[in-house]
Amino acid sequence: MAAPLIRSARQSELDDLARLEVQAGELFHSVGLSAVADHVPDQQALSRSQRQGLVWVAEESERVAGYVVATVLDGNAHIEQVSVAPTHARRGIGRRLMAHLETWGRRNDRPATTLTTFRDVPWNGPYYRTLGYRELPGAEIGRELAAAMQHEASLPGMDACRRCAMIKYNRHPS
Repeated sequence: MAAPLIRSARQSELDDLARLEVQAGELFHSVGLSAVADHVPDQQALSRSQRQGLVWVAEESERVAGYVVATVLDGNAHIEQVSVAPTHARRGIGRRLMAHLETWGRRNDRPATTLTTFRDVPWNGPYYRTLGYRELPGAEIGRELAAAMQHEASLPGMDACRRCAMIKYNRHPS
């Protein structure tokens, strides 16, 4: 099978992306995180990000298989959301979307890419470590990333004790 095409998301696809995120999130039921699984995506925020050119989709056979949303926090590229449709899972699509965002960060002179995640959920923290991310100690978490984590902790099912920030440097930190 050919590698998926990564391209900018279209405004007309945003409802489909929100549904895809809900479908992908169903997996959280399997690890006792039902409140996370039942999370409803913020479509206004998704629309804002799309208008700013910060949402990319992976397309396979003319169908959206996954998507990633970028932002910039503390001067770094930040993966705000990455979701892959369950019917397309375990094919490297999420990895390709993340690599696309990392490339976007390098092209825009961002020293690193960050994300926030569950430290112990297999397809979260442990998986991101295999992609070269490392957990950021609290003292290294910047103000904007800390604020994002604080906001996430206020959402249903988001136990701050299970969450972490991770980073992957584009070049060796100075």
